Amino acid sequence: MRYFNVSGPCNYRDHYMVEAAKRLKGVEQLIDMNQYFVIHAARQSGKTTYLQDLARRLNAAGKYHAVYCSLESLQNIADFERGIPAIFDNLDLAFQSASLPFIHQARYDQEKFSRPTVFLTSFLMEVVKGLDKPLVIFFDEADCLSASTLISFLRQLRLGYNNRALAPFVHSIALVGMRNIRDYKAKIRPDSESLGSASPFNIVTEALTLTNFTREEIAGLYAQHSEENGQQFEDDAIDLILDQTQGQPWLVNAIAREVIMRLLESDYTKPVTVALARQAIENIVWRRDTHIDSLLERLKEARVRRIIEPMLMGQMADITTDDFNYVRDLGLIRVTPTRIEPANPIYGDVMVRTLNHYMQESLARNEMTSSLPHYLRNGRIDMDFLLTDFQRFWRENSVIWREKIEYKEAAPHLILMAFLQRVLNGGGQIVREFAAGSGRTDLCLIYDGQKYPIELKIRRGDTTRAEGIEQTRRYMDILGCAEGWLAIFDQRPDIPWDEKIYLLKETVSGKTITVVGL
Repeated sequence: MRYFNVSGPCNYRDHYMVEAAKRLKGVEQLIDMNQYFVIHAARQSGKTTYLQDLARRLNAAGKYHAVYCSLESLQNIADFERGIPAIFDNLDLAFQSASLPFIHQARYDQEKFSRPTVFLTSFLMEVVKGLDKPLVIFFDEADCLSASTLISFLRQLRLGYNNRALAPFVHSIALVGMRNIRDYKAKIRPDSESLGSASPFNIVTEALTLTNFTREEIAGLYAQHSEENGQQFEDDAIDLILDQTQGQPWLVNAIAREVIMRLLESDYTKPVTVALARQAIENIVWRRDTHIDSLLERLKEARVRRIIEPMLMGQMADITTDDFNYVRDLGLIRVTPTRIEPANPIYGDVMVRTLNHYMQESLARNEMTSSLPHYLRNGRIDMDFLLTDFQRFWRENSVIWREKIEYKEAAPHLILMAFLQRVLNGGGQIVREFAAGSGRTDLCLIYDGQKYPIELKIRRGDTTRAEGIEQTRRYMDILGCAEGWLAIFDQRPDIPWDEKIYLLKETVSGKTITVVGL
């Protein structure tokens, strides 16, 4: 019985899976051209599944000897004198797994420690001499190597590559990991240092990345389960999953698994609906499964904070830096022709919940907020009442709470969202939209099918209010709402609270916008 896999590589026997070969085009052409190249993609996006399937297909075709070699276990080896022999040990295991006709010689046990600067080159040259077909190696998790080991490893590959006209060497090599080759450079040395003229990076001809699943691929993946068990995924549920995951492979599998195995307890007579998919997403977010937890550990890194914090506030980070490339390669953000935003709405939601988790816990523990029924009037949320309560809370607690949050620039946004999340845990939903460069953060509270749009802005000058009103109006148009709210945080230290705190009504193009001063 096959199932939706959320741990480790997939295989056709045990798992439902999207055909790996379709997810990355041009790799086999690069191999035929004797090229060395990079494949990079975010964690748990299917890299290992793709590589193992590709090695299997190449070996079955009979043109190459293809070897998959993981370097993940080497990440804690700091110096190359130990790192290079460890790479050899992993290669040795990989060759044995691939049943290569190579006779291991005892002298390697001595040479790998006595000549670590050229040992891999020498070893691979001798391996190739004993093969009847060209050798292709996929080095998975190559970006796990420490700086010293990585430099020596790449330089030895470069030495063999440059001398291929004189002595046989590996036909084609792929370096695979989360990061592009450009970030290997940033990892190895500051910009002020040099690796010299013999750069180990200049043999790489291409940097490719795995794409996320398309809607067609998600539907095809789920159809495999439907065909085997008769359980249907409703079209609206697939649309929701695509929207919330943007096709991220682990999330697509995890949501299906959560619905089928936990929510429906493997009752295949019931279809997978929008409501079930939404509940599965909520469960995954709150449970913080390993994939999400490990990804969000990155939020603690200074170079990640420098990119994520401005995005949460609608501001633009420097997209020319290695920090930006690093965060994008991690899979935390995506870049579209018009905006920079979280890679998918689920990641955006979890980022906020992670960063303001302490605040939400404190609100719940100290009963600093009322529950949703307290703010309901005739079945609708009384937003003026709710935001007036937040004004009081912000005035009394902002100084203390801002000191307790690491993302201090984004603290106003995070604290307001924690306050709203605590209120809406009683039955509502918050939809968040972050777009770097827009100068704002869009929120939409949803309760009983009704929408309540809120724009968040930091006061940057006398034009902030006018800009915010126009941005709120446009957001209301998109949502089809006649009423909206604009929250403006005034962080000037010399302005008294009585001037910062206000509630004003504006009418623009027949729409009512309430400006909330904070």
